[in-house]
Amino acid sequence: MTRSRSNLAWAACGITLVLAPASVRSQSPEVQQRVVALKQTVARDQQSIRQYEWIETTVISLKGEEKSRQQKQCYYGAEGSLQKVPVSASPPPEKKRGLRGRIIENKKEELTDYMKQAVALVKVYVPPDPARIQAVKDAGKISLDLPGAGRGARLNLSGYDKPGDLLSVEVDPASNRLVGLTVATYLNDAKDAVSLNVRFSSLQDGTGYPATEVLIAKAKNLSVNVTNSGYRKSTQ
Repeated sequence: MTRSRSNLAWAACGITLVLAPASVRSQSPEVQQRVVALKQTVARDQQSIRQYEWIETTVISLKGEEKSRQQKQCYYGAEGSLQKVPVSASPPPEKKRGLRGRIIENKKEELTDYMKQAVALVKVYVPPDPARIQAVKDAGKISLDLPGAGRGARLNLSGYDKPGDLLSVEVDPASNRLVGLTVATYLNDAKDAVSLNVRFSSLQDGTGYPATEVLIAKAKNLSVNVTNSGYRKSTQ
């Protein structure tokens, strides 16, 4: 009986080892190859997307209730900078009068500033910056996970923007195209934790773009949902 249990234990260990994703350290040739491929993919997509214009829809919700919705037409100007022209936005709520009204307005202003910081934080990580990717790699703070079973390879970058943050980029193992990315970070301090989940899609010519971006700030019960859609060749 004891021997049988021992055999089962070894078998269970074997199964665990088979199912566990392989992790490759930052200085390995495979990690270096993946980093080079990722940088090339991001740079190529960023160059190709300049031909297009699209609609960016940003929805901000507090405690599950939608507080703001804004749409912007996005395109690259002749000088090469990204332009965003408001298309529509939810009307501002009617202001209340008196002392209570001023208190409410002050809280709204504080929350609005927080919302702006949250939206700006999304842009820090999307799309990933090739120069920052290289800096993390040079610092030895990058690893590669190979889950297998048809799942994408995942590059994990620690300290991408702030000490203690973690950017994980999932790529198609064959084409090296971006599939998605997740971020564990914070706004003002580590207690103000924020998570970001992004899924990528491709246009007909193969250009990759962030289709959906969802940021969750648990401390404030705040969520920011960004959707990019309606891509077409730019007329600007």
